[in-house]
Amino acid sequence: MKQIQVLLLALLSSTTSYCQDAANASAPADAVYARPGQLVDAGGFRLNLYCMGSGEPTVVFDSGYEDWAPAWSTVQPRIAKWTRACSYDRAGAGFSDPGPMPRTSVRVAGELHTILHRAGITGPYILVGNAFGSDNVRTFAVLYMDEVAGMVMDDGDFTDFEPNEMQERDREGRDEFASRLRKCGKAIAEHKPLPPLGSSPSDRGKTCAQQFFRGLPEKEWSPELNAKLLEIAQTKVAIYDAYASEMEQMTHDEIYLELHRPSYGSQPIRVLTSGNHGVGHLEEKPSDTPKHLKYEKEMTAAQARFLAQSSNSKQIFARNSSEYIQFDEPETVINAIREVYDQARKPVAAHGH
Repeated sequence: MKQIQVLLLALLSSTTSYCQDAANASAPADAVYARPGQLVDAGGFRLNLYCMGSGEPTVVFDSGYEDWAPAWSTVQPRIAKWTRACSYDRAGAGFSDPGPMPRTSVRVAGELHTILHRAGITGPYILVGNAFGSDNVRTFAVLYMDEVAGMVMDDGDFTDFEPNEMQERDREGRDEFASRLRKCGKAIAEHKPLPPLGSSPSDRGKTCAQQFFRGLPEKEWSPELNAKLLEIAQTKVAIYDAYASEMEQMTHDEIYLELHRPSYGSQPIRVLTSGNHGVGHLEEKPSDTPKHLKYEKEMTAAQARFLAQSSNSKQIFARNSSEYIQFDEPETVINAIREVYDQARKPVAAHGH
């Protein structure tokens, strides 16, 4: 899960017009994520939704912990060449308004379902979740099974499938980490300098605002997008409150998934495994100690256990990737989505629709 193990151990704007974009041919490809997309009412607050392309089934992305829609900048526009693809910012993150508390996966899935329908995007959906985002899309699939056509897990968190001892390790320090996030938000609210990120060598000189995604700036993004993301992280209290609550609710989310394991019949499911779970950058990968290798082996096995929920499931290995497979091996993610898309469409074709 998105460097959380590393972090826990260390604990130690305004919308640009579309016309302007068209006129500015030099705008970077990821500029779309540097301004709000469609702000959709989710029940008294608005969530930011980016939809591109056309066709069905629609591919819907949910990002990892402390991430939002730009996490999909390397794959969403390419998926949109052959079907509709939608990413969004969870409540409190990115350009979305704060949402009601607590931030459970059941609430998150319900809000996503609401905005998709209110934006006129009905199912079936192919759900794609990265890291913690896979908890949310799995919950969505439990709640709205008849609207789901397939799933792709991008190095997903499968804590509910881990051995008990490993679960306990993964859950240690969550409240402490959430408390640290709230301190970051409080500093912004009080117009005080942001606290330092941590005490490890790679954290030196960085503040709270640089903990999102794989750290800011991200080499995959343009200077424009990096600047906007850093601005949000330095000024938006709601983002810290939202992620603190998500962290506090994670164990609850995992217990919910442990209690809800439906059969998806022959629905296509692909589980992408990096073998570097919890590693944001390959060059910062921990050394292959017996302890680390055991962790990765157990995580790979936990991810594989989800395959039992469908007769059309497959584990695909991204050997040269961090847990952000969409950044390090985008083709692996795109090909898996395409495979699920083609298989999800087969029954439709068979009926001549």
